[in-house]
Amino acid sequence: MKDFGFVYPARFRARAGTILVRFRNFPEALTEGENNDDAMVQAADCLEEAIAGRIRRGDDIPVPSRSLKNERMIPVPAPMAGKAALYIALREAKISRVELAARLGCDEKEVRRLLDPHHASKLPRIQQALVQLGKRLVLEMRAA
Repeated sequence: MKDFGFVYPARFRARAGTILVRFRNFPEALTEGENNDDAMVQAADCLEEAIAGRIRRGDDIPVPSRSLKNERMIPVPAPMAGKAALYIALREAKISRVELAARLGCDEKEVRRLLDPHHASKLPRIQQALVQLGKRLVLEMRAA
């Protein structure tokens, strides 16, 4: 697979005194905010939970679409982006969690925790796992 960025387009639409947010890549992800700032915060949280749900269910995580004129790009929070990257790389490599654990020299439970969307994993350990799968994690800083 080519490089994979974790920034997804979302459509913001004013409706009945709130801002409704929808993601084309995640039809199950729908949220709203009281104003634009709140909608941005809610959008990032909603996107994170949509990805977490897909990891838990074993579903595909889509490649982000290009944004359309009326959309805003929402980044996945860094810890979840790391877990999603590991999840995608493991599926792409077509190896088991047990095999990845053997490559890392750890117990399979640790790999399970690295993939658990709600377990606080350290990014350096996720990076080590990605290296074992022939990948690397790259973070960017951009203006807000």
